[in-house]
This record gives sequence, C-alpha cells and structure tokens, in this order.
Amino acid sequence: MANTAFSEVWDLDVIFPGGSDSPEFKKHLQHGKSLIESFSAEIVKWEPKEGEDNAAELYGLISSFEKTAKNIRQAGAFLSCLKAQNTEDKKALEFDSTVTGLSASFQTALSSFDGKLAAISKNEWERILADEKLKDLAFILTERRERMKEKLSEDEERVVNSLGIDGYHAWGQMYDLIVGKIKIPFTENGEIKQLSVGQAANKFSSSDRGVREDIFSEWEKAWGSHADYLAKVLNHLAGFRLNVYKLRGWDDFLIEPLDLNRMKKETLEAMWSAVEKNKKPLAEYLERRAKMMGVEKLSWFDLDSPVGSADSKVSYQEGAQFILNQFSEFGEELTSFSKHALENMWIEAEDRPGKAPGGFHTYFPESMQSRIFMTYSGTPSNISTLAHELGHGFHTYVMRDLHLLNRNYAMNVAETASTFAEMIVSDAAVKNAKTEDEKLALLDEKLQRSVALLMNIHARFLFETSFYEERKSGFVSAGRLNQLMEEAQKEAYLGALEDYHPSFWASKLHFFITGVPFYNFPYTFGFLFSLGIYARALEEGSGFEEKYIALLKDSASMTVEDLAAKHLGEDLTKEDFWEKAVNLCTEDVKEFLELTEGYSLDK
Repeated sequence: MANTAFSEVWDLDVIFPGGSDSPEFKKHLQHGKSLIESFSAEIVKWEPKEGEDNAAELYGLISSFEKTAKNIRQAGAFLSCLKAQNTEDKKALEFDSTVTGLSASFQTALSSFDGKLAAISKNEWERILADEKLKDLAFILTERRERMKEKLSEDEERVVNSLGIDGYHAWGQMYDLIVGKIKIPFTENGEIKQLSVGQAANKFSSSDRGVREDIFSEWEKAWGSHADYLAKVLNHLAGFRLNVYKLRGWDDFLIEPLDLNRMKKETLEAMWSAVEKNKKPLAEYLERRAKMMGVEKLSWFDLDSPVGSADSKVSYQEGAQFILNQFSEFGEELTSFSKHALENMWIEAEDRPGKAPGGFHTYFPESMQSRIFMTYSGTPSNISTLAHELGHGFHTYVMRDLHLLNRNYAMNVAETASTFAEMIVSDAAVKNAKTEDEKLALLDEKLQRSVALLMNIHARFLFETSFYEERKSGFVSAGRLNQLMEEAQKEAYLGALEDYHPSFWASKLHFFITGVPFYNFPYTFGFLFSLGIYARALEEGSGFEEKYIALLKDSASMTVEDLAAKHLGEDLTKEDFWEKAVNLCTEDVKEFLELTEGYSLDK
C-alpha cells in the first residue's frame, strides 16, 4: 500500500466554517430549536385510537424525530470537537448550556412520544408493528415503549429533564472546566513546562523510570489540589442519579446501565466471575515486568512503560500507514474507510498544548462524516488508540444506510468494533515482528491492553459500585474516595503493585460523563466479546469481514444475548464464553514469560 501524507489536524470548517464564531453553527442551533418545537407540537396532536391508521401517523412522527435527532447530534458532535481541540475556547464553552438545553428539550419531547407509545393497547400495538414501514423498527419502538412504563409519569420525567440542565449536566460541564485549567509542571532540558493533562499522560509511556516517577508525583499533586472540588462534582452527579432512581422505584443502581447496554445482569455477573477466576496469569506478567526492571513490584506509573524497541518513536505518518497495512490483511471495507478518514482530515492528532486529555470518536449524522480526537506523540499506545477510534468510526460507517433508530448501538457493543480493530493491528504486528526485541515490545503492548481491560476497568467497576453504595447514605469525601479507589485497585490487580493511584477517580473522565452511567464494564465486555469474534475471524479467514459487518449492523436492534446467539451461537449468561475469551487473552503471558527469561531492563 503506497504511503500518503496525512494531516495531523482535522478539518471542522467543512462542517461549520469559523469554529466557535461560525454563523452557520448559530443558525443550526436556532433551526434545532424550531425542529424540537415542531416535533413537540406533532406529538401533542397525535391521539392514537383503536382501529385507525395509527401506523401512518407514527411513521410521520418518526420522520420528524429523525430530522430533529440529526440536528441535535450534529450540534453536540461539533461542540465536543471545539472543546477538545482547545480547552481555552471560551465561546465554545458558552455554547454548552445552549446545546444541553436543546438536548434536554428534545428528551422531554421524546418522553411525551414514549408516553403515547406506552398508552397504546397491546392488540393495537401489534397491529401497528405489522405495518411494512415499521417492521424493521419493531425492536427499538417496543424498547422505548417498555422503558417508559418503568419510568415516572410524563410530566415528572419532563421536570427531571428540565432540572438536569442546570443541575446534573451542569456538574458534568464543571468537571470539564476544572480539568481544562489543570497544568502539570514538567522539567525538560532545564526548562519547566506547563503540560496539559493530555500531554502529561503521554509521559507515562517514557522508557525513563525517573521521568515516569516525576510526572506521576506532579500528577497526583495536581489532582489532589483539586480533589475537594472534584469530589463535590462526583457526589452531585451520583446524588442526582440516585434520587431519580429512587423516585422511579429502582433500588438497584445497575438497572439503568444494564438496560442502556441491552444486557442482562446474569451476563455481567458471568463476565466478571470469569475474569476474577482466570486473570492470575496477568499478575504473573506484572511480576515478571518488575523483575526485568530490577524492582520488587511495579508501581502504577510503570504500567504503560515500554520494553524492548517500543520506546522508539513512530511518526504519525508511519503509525497511520502501519494501521492501514494491518487492516488490509483483514478486509477491504475497513481499510477503505480508514484511508478515507485519514486522507480527508477527519482526525485531530497533533501534540500541542491546550488540548483536552484522552481520545474519542464522534459522528456528524447530517454530514455523514466522523471525527477522531487524540494526542499522538509516537508511542505504541498512541497507535492502538488511533486503531481503536478508527474501529468506532467503521462501526458507524457500516450502519450509515440503516434508519437512525436502528443505529443507536449500546456502549458495550460500541467498544466491540473499536477493540476488534486494535486486535487486528496488535496481533498482526506481533506475528510479523522482524526481531525478537520487536516481538517482545509488541507482545508487551498487547498485554498492557489486557491489564487495562481486565484489571484497570475491573477496578473502576469495583470503585463505582462501592461509591454508589456509600453515596446512598450521604456525601462521600475526597479522602474516602481515595480509599475506595485504592482498595478497588488492590483487589483488581491482585495486589501485584507497589504503589497505586488513589486519585484515579478524579483524573478519569468516564466517572463524570452525564450521558452514560457506569461507563466501565462496557469496555471489558467489548474486549472479551471482540476476542470471541476475532477467534472466529481467524478460523474462517478471508471473507469473514462480510459476516462481521452483518453483526455490527444488528448491534443496535437486539439484545447482546440475542446478538451473540445469532452471529456466534454463544450464550453470554454462562461463564464458558467469557472463560474462553479470558484464556485467549492470557495465552500471551506464556509467550511473554518464555521470551523474557533472564531478560533485564535498565532502571
């Protein structure tokens, strides 16, 4: 595959020219307000009656929903890009309340819409869904109808959504504001630089343990100095959720996240049980890494450190081309999409101050384009992040011709496509390594990902579960949050580390995302589910991409249990599937231990 020069800066002007000063964006927001008002008025007028042509009227409402939803999602995607590329963009931050208000108004209209669906009799509902235009939307519409029955009255849900604008969502925005102000001091070539949290996080991949230790010390200080503010934010987010759950009569705070993931609790329990029983080899991997470094145990800041030749920097052009080469071994569609994204400036990867931490993919439904955000500094983990986000983009791309209602896939299957893309790159890289040193570095990168998804994510789940239990009784202090986090990390990492990261709850954005409760277990689900799919892909070889795309297309219109049964013939409520997946992952440990016998690293 011929090399191409790819831009490291994305193009947002093709969406709305002028950034946060864009007149077109302001017009778009005004149009969104009009669409919501029109959609709301249509819902009020609709009074479904037995025996009438309710299907035609419902289809008309759904068409209005689609136009409105695309407008709101387009606005939200653009705003998220503006805030991420420059945390000091005050005008972008001012749009927060506007877009949040539009989203809340739209949710209020949807509650009314769902209320109308819930009020339809069972016989009439079956007759409506028999209509040719609505058959393909039966799962989603029935899901909306059933969810409404579990909630408060239409008027009460409207109040909750309205209060959430300046309450719940405002606290999430406060977190973004605080993080944007945090700077991490770092001395380089005798000069003290003030790094953004995104830039500082990349230093944990340095081969110099002193650098990692120094940045971690400053990292902990920075988050610790803001801990009281961040604890207040986290407590109010959880408190808002718990109060809404209580009003709805829900005594289990996992009801909503499981429902949003279209997943049974038995599946979640089977997955974590299999992880707990079978992840001991990962602790052995961490012990060997410590021995190679000449320390008793690894510290938290060692978890992303490289071995072998992994410390050599890989340019963005080389990293992107490497991904395309590996994707081409799997399938033409994935490769073609990724090449298009790279060539058309859909990716923001430049390493510069002022950017938000982390990485994400977002989609512009009206433009039918994706955008990917990250900070690329040349590490193996950066290449994995880029492959991961391209996987997200591909998932959205293959669903582009489906009705919008059938494109809203859950968090757990969302992480399936992204993790699958990572696997293609990392697994092929290990197999094609030219030297033993290169193979070791790439194998270590794979194992770091396994540790992250089976230990780090497990710690997040354990922490959040404990936190929500305690939050039921009142405010949980920053000090107690530190204790809960360290306890969760010790359990999840099987005590394999010397030092932990007690303020991790403060530094991890996922705990503060208002749209997604318990955004932790979906990552582990996606990882292990991907392993099962990837194993099938290896068995079947060329031609599997077509089946893979068919699975992704179904991912938003059935439960995960039904999805696995249909496309893999597996029962996710049993530990067997998850055990096989975890064991596939930990097989890499055996190879790593063989390669590193007697191997040592300089401190």
